[in-house]
Amino acid sequence: MAKSIFLVGATFAALTTGFIATSAFAAARSVALNKSIETLEPMKGIVFWPDQAKSQKNLQSAISLEFSYCLPCAVVTGKTGDKINYDWSSFEKLLDDIKSRGHQAIVRFRIEYPNETITNAPNCTEGVKGATAVPNYFVTNSNYQETFSENPGGDGPTYYADWSSTALQWFYKQFYADFAAKYDKDPRIAFVQAGFGHWAEYHIYGTKLILGTNFPSKEYQSEFLTHLDTLFTETPWNISIDAADKTYSPIAENKTLLGLKFGLFDDSFMHKEHDISQGDGDNEKNWQTIGKDRWKTSPAGGEISYYEDKDQHEFLNPAGLYGITWEDAASKYHMTYIIGNDAPEGKYATKSRVFEASSYAGYKFEITSFAVNKISAAIRVKNVGIAPLYHNAYVTVKGVRSEKTLKGLLPGEEATYTISGISIADSESPELTITGDKLLKDATIPYKANLDGKAKVIEGLIEENGTTAIAHRNKNAASKVHEKQAQNARIVDLNGRAVHSTNAQNAMKKSPKAYYKVK
Repeated sequence: MAKSIFLVGATFAALTTGFIATSAFAAARSVALNKSIETLEPMKGIVFWPDQAKSQKNLQSAISLEFSYCLPCAVVTGKTGDKINYDWSSFEKLLDDIKSRGHQAIVRFRIEYPNETITNAPNCTEGVKGATAVPNYFVTNSNYQETFSENPGGDGPTYYADWSSTALQWFYKQFYADFAAKYDKDPRIAFVQAGFGHWAEYHIYGTKLILGTNFPSKEYQSEFLTHLDTLFTETPWNISIDAADKTYSPIAENKTLLGLKFGLFDDSFMHKEHDISQGDGDNEKNWQTIGKDRWKTSPAGGEISYYEDKDQHEFLNPAGLYGITWEDAASKYHMTYIIGNDAPEGKYATKSRVFEASSYAGYKFEITSFAVNKISAAIRVKNVGIAPLYHNAYVTVKGVRSEKTLKGLLPGEEATYTISGISIADSESPELTITGDKLLKDATIPYKANLDGKAKVIEGLIEENGTTAIAHRNKNAASKVHEKQAQNARIVDLNGRAVHSTNAQNAMKKSPKAYYKVK
């Protein structure tokens, strides 16, 4: 039996409703929360290649991503029937190495790479400049015939895959299906880039383009991209903005392909004539062709230009490069990540500047309200960054996640996230984190907050009967609820006899000194 509370005279009249109302509503309260973002958010910012990331120990905390080209032939050992045989050990070693620095990977499987020599990969064509990354079992087949260019575009010798081969076409689709099945949910991989041609960037130059021979036919590209769109549910995938070129690709003229959920990467970001206002503006035109608003649902990324050495070396100059600062360019294109591997060779890639530039990219979260009651929490989150988060992540209190994901919350937008199924003590200030399955183990997403705990309780809490509580509800509706609760209260007089609340109130009016107790 609950402890008796003795009520004297007129105080009972207020407490017959007030006490009961408190038990249902006063438990809801705002919580003080003060946080500043002191570590870089995952899956965004300036990107180095693994060797650079490894050597730049002072900058490792200023980046969260590392980029690597990958070779199909390095992980494919052969084919048995309709099954491709794999040895993923070299790829696993790459991912674990990147993870060891607290970073996640951006990977791009490529076929052609001018002047590049493959080594330490026995299932590839080793020691030949410009060899493709097509597995050896293809190359030795007489029905498969690669073509060769001595020095396309001045980049050095280059071999081209035989895209007339139906076996190669099948292989490439199945390879990505197998890869996605194995790695789509792997937290070591943040983004996947895909494509054809030189560096898988949707172009070849300096040699004659022959669709269906040294470059996939538009029909096969449509088939491949549609297939790719079905494979990745957790890991965003990007293609080059050069896919806007109608000479190479069918995308620009195909509404169905434009509706696929790929993001974009720009391999010569911030070069001297990148934007229309700067000169030819081909890059900006490509962004516009494939979709100016694509960033709202799929990531925008890329690589700082290598047209001039200064492009990589000076893009972090706070005064700008070619009249545009990194912050201006990133904001205009809503960039989530950018490869700036050679930035440390210039004078601007200090730890503070790289961190600042990385932090500016992508999403950034602020907690604007935090309320709890005994069984739930409601948190208001605002994206104060320049792009959404493209991975599922959840507001988490006491180890329990919100049902709704932060994925897709646009810049400037706010949303309320409710967490139920928890137990919160009256004086407790529960810890709030942002977690996700695509984060590395024990990693969380940092946020900022400046809450004094005195604000009005926000909507979104769950009442004990399982309904969603609405803050600042209509007073008349509330009083009716309170009256019903008061009528149902168990009230007894000093002799232990049950008294209806209405009778008790009437009795007290007649005899103010009467004593009653609520059980």
